[in-house]
Amino acid sequence: MLLNISCIDIEFLSSNRTTTMNYEQPLVQPITLAGGLELKNRIWMAPMTRSRADNPANKPFEIHEKYYAQRASAGLIITEGSQVSTEGVGYINTPGIYSDAQVEGWKGVTKAVHDKGGKIFIQLWHVGRISHPDFHDGNLPLAPSAINPNEKSFTPEGFKETVTPKEMTRAEIKQTIEDFKNAGKNAMEAGFDGIEIHSSNGYLLHQFFNATSNVRRDEYGGSIENRAKILFEIIEALKEVMPEQKIGLRLNPSLNGAFGMTADQETIPTFEYIVRKLNDYDLAYLHLSEPFSDVSAITYLVSHIAKHFRPLYKGTLVINGGFDQEKGNKVIEQGDADAVAYAKLYISNPDLVERFEQNAELASPDKDTFYTPGEKGYTDYPALKESQVR
Repeated sequence: MLLNISCIDIEFLSSNRTTTMNYEQPLVQPITLAGGLELKNRIWMAPMTRSRADNPANKPFEIHEKYYAQRASAGLIITEGSQVSTEGVGYINTPGIYSDAQVEGWKGVTKAVHDKGGKIFIQLWHVGRISHPDFHDGNLPLAPSAINPNEKSFTPEGFKETVTPKEMTRAEIKQTIEDFKNAGKNAMEAGFDGIEIHSSNGYLLHQFFNATSNVRRDEYGGSIENRAKILFEIIEALKEVMPEQKIGLRLNPSLNGAFGMTADQETIPTFEYIVRKLNDYDLAYLHLSEPFSDVSAITYLVSHIAKHFRPLYKGTLVINGGFDQEKGNKVIEQGDADAVAYAKLYISNPDLVERFEQNAELASPDKDTFYTPGEKGYTDYPALKESQVR
């Protein structure tokens, strides 16, 4: 069963040969981000939780170096979500970016990718209420409000029901902002080309945005502006330790019914406010997800995210979710996005760029090894040249 983790997004997988492209594909064209970062193509690797940091320090090691280096032909790699603090943990064996040991581990990853000519951002993560006391020495997870998401948390002892979290104090909110800042500083020390703020998929920042998970009555709750406040305070804090052109972020505007999130009439206006305000910054990119489920019958949600938000955002926009080669080329060609981030296709096709370039057959992933330790289902998928030799 596919684990209920946001970072492996819903995509259409096919073992059939992709429709032949008889023109210069938009996906394989280079793109330059704010600040002058030049990327070889517009086929990006989306962040995917893979649960391979199975060591006491939750640090990346040689297996991560191999995995990411295998995929270095991507225009941009965005790593798996990496917690900014111990309080941000919510899944087993996920790497962090808050300790010296973790920074050293990530240095090996960035070097391996850069040695192959690739570019790599790290996704900064705090899961908020999508966690369990087992991860926090028996203490409650932190959240904007004390509302149980009624989900399941994947703990070292297996799946457990989530609990009612602790409503964050102002001091805890300020500390969390500082944690993101420190994680950004560590990311620069580790050699990353930039960072992505995980403000999506029902995790902490998304919990602040949503009026059904945030019922605070202080400056971080109530109005749309107040509920979005923490995101912009994090961006301002990160700007103190890195150029804003090295900052990207991810949003999932039409998420509904997953990760404890319930959308309402204010959901899309909230994201419209956030996206418009992001134009005040010269960010690396805005990363959006198409709906994880059919929302066409919900009048206050948007079915086509890229098309809806493209006119609102002036910077580089990358879209994710439900894209194959043909659809990826089309969304760029139509001007609704500048790049496409692929998730599951990158699990089983480390050379996805080369396969798209050659219109080659795509390999299918083994879902049973998405979140299991070791190299099986992680670094053992052959590149096209290797599979042809076998």
